[in-house]
Amino acid sequence: MITIRTATTSDAEILALLGRITYSESHGEYIDNKKHLLNYNNEAFSLKKIKESLSDTNNLFYLVYINNLPVGYAKLVLRATFNNETPENSCRLERIYILNEFLPLKIGQQLYDILINKAISLNFDCIWLSVYIKNNRAIQFYLKNNFKKIGSLQFKVDETEYENTVFSKKIERI
Repeated sequence: MITIRTATTSDAEILALLGRITYSESHGEYIDNKKHLLNYNNEAFSLKKIKESLSDTNNLFYLVYINNLPVGYAKLVLRATFNNETPENSCRLERIYILNEFLPLKIGQQLYDILINKAISLNFDCIWLSVYIKNNRAIQFYLKNNFKKIGSLQFKVDETEYENTVFSKKIERI
């Protein structure tokens, strides 16, 4: 059974571990220096950093469980714009990660739908995100969900910068 729920500060340990594993699964093959990957994971997914992020009211986290085991998560950042390319009333889909073993179950789409519905309920006009240019699975996922390329940014992992494509989508209210 698939369950998706809002994460709280008591979920910091789960999010930290899922973050490390899913980031390494999805990006590790692109990072030549594995020490850089370790350094990034130690910083980005430290308990301190995750707890701070969970405490920030502009961040919404969701956890995905299958048969009561955590298998993925997402992070939506409220009131976040990309340069002058997105409207002021935008939000950012900062993270949506599922453990590789569970990708065939298409849980990412269910999680994405929850995020979009949340953005609609909060009256956002636009949602944007960035994806590493070699992450074809993610790029195809967002194109399928009608995102359009609007720019690029550099994402730093330790000492190396990686080019990311920035996508956005106008949020349609029903």
